[in-house]
Amino acid sequence: LINTVSSYFPFIGHVQIADVPGRHEPGTGEINYPAVFARLEALTYQGYIGLEYTPSRETNASLDWMPADLRKRA
Repeated sequence: LINTVSSYFPFIGHVQIADVPGRHEPGTGEINYPAVFARLEALTYQGYIGLEYTPSRETNASLDWMPADLRKRA
């Protein structure tokens, strides 16, 4: 995933996320989201990251994976 993001970065205009398997919030599956986010930051990604997951619990609780200061960006 990180290699794909790196290779195609010039063509990426928007990122949508959901973990695998189950399409729930980050941290519920196999994807190493801290590494993915670190790579996007290193590539100076400036776009939005859309949350396309189905919460595995109440929506606000499903945002616990995201640092509080980042939840306030708009």
